[in-house]
Amino acid sequence: MKREILILKGNIVFTQQPDRFDVYENGCLICCNGVIEQISSTIPDEYKNCEVKNYGSDLIIPGFVDLHTHASQFNQRGLGLDLQLLEWLEEYTFREESRFCDLSYAAAVYAAFAEELIRQGTTRVVVFATIHKESCRLLIDILTQKGIGAYVGKVNMDSNCPDVLKEDTEQSIKDTEELIQNWGDNPLVKPIITPRFAPTSSKRLLAELGKLAVKYMLPVQTHLSENKNEIEWVAELFPEQREYHRVYAHYQLFGQTPTLMAHCVHVTDSCINDIHKHHVTAVHCPDSNLNLASGIMSARKLLDAGVQVGLGTDIGAGHSLSMPQTIVKAIQLSKVIQNPAYTRPLTLAEVFYMATKGGGQFFGKVGSFEPGYACDALVIHTGMAPGAGLTSLERLQQFIYTGDSGNIAARYINGREINSAAH
Repeated sequence: MKREILILKGNIVFTQQPDRFDVYENGCLICCNGVIEQISSTIPDEYKNCEVKNYGSDLIIPGFVDLHTHASQFNQRGLGLDLQLLEWLEEYTFREESRFCDLSYAAAVYAAFAEELIRQGTTRVVVFATIHKESCRLLIDILTQKGIGAYVGKVNMDSNCPDVLKEDTEQSIKDTEELIQNWGDNPLVKPIITPRFAPTSSKRLLAELGKLAVKYMLPVQTHLSENKNEIEWVAELFPEQREYHRVYAHYQLFGQTPTLMAHCVHVTDSCINDIHKHHVTAVHCPDSNLNLASGIMSARKLLDAGVQVGLGTDIGAGHSLSMPQTIVKAIQLSKVIQNPAYTRPLTLAEVFYMATKGGGQFFGKVGSFEPGYACDALVIHTGMAPGAGLTSLERLQQFIYTGDSGNIAARYINGREINSAAH
């Protein structure tokens, strides 16, 4: 195979571990065929004839990883956020998602969604589509064309939802397996099993989705313990299971294959222990939990229990696809959560790690600049005033807290530069 070399030169900042930043001032990030080979202070002789993209004093950081969002809710951002979860679903979300039977509408929304991901510097994303098989195919195609790394899930619902979104159980299973079988060898956009959440799934549907996950060794995504009324509803629907998470575990949807559980706001100690035991990743979605008054995930408690925690924007309950905004909100909430046993706030290094290498682990070697990792990178021009004299780490802090997508000068996924239509 031909060796295609990419060298990015600038001030390199990333997190190999969650407790500290790694900083290489005026460093050279060298990758071959989209994979990091090394970081060097100078260009080694073997690379002397290779093209160098010199970004001067700009920062080079890993691309952001969003582990939970709903592409179909892109047009719904900011709507209905005076409501709580179940009412919000009924009043806004289900009505919006029913429109995705119209492929022209789906194409327009999904294209705008993908453009916004790129604009915001999200290089990997795990996405809910809708129940509609053909519009799900569209989303796969659009993300592939844009060059975004993703897991995409066709949503499954056959219970407790509007008739326009209620699937026939057998057809839901058939459509899901057909999509999986026809997916092809797409190296960038992959399938993920996606029951919306336990209340909108019959026991047969959950059982068959668990079988598909195991049969094809596919990851799973869904929602867990977001809202207290939701938890009570699950207890009524599945009285034979002692806790919400045990419903998923019973049907092979809880760690039998790699699993994402979004929210995990109201989780018991036994649930946290099981999340850790089964290597499930909990996804913290601070904006949506605030907007729908669901509560605050005790991220510190989960981390102290050894749980892998990632971040999600969760639009449309979240109102932005900005991962820096999500990082800031997660830190802020950790400072106000009323849990005397776990009052140590999250640090910027910890939450930056969640948004890069921590979340990136779901994709493999993603989210860091260590050798063997995918070259997913953002070039950040902080635009500070002359003479400010800030270090690279201080400039990163300013970007996370006060910057926006306009500070992103370049975006790379697997070593390939990706352009936003807005830039």
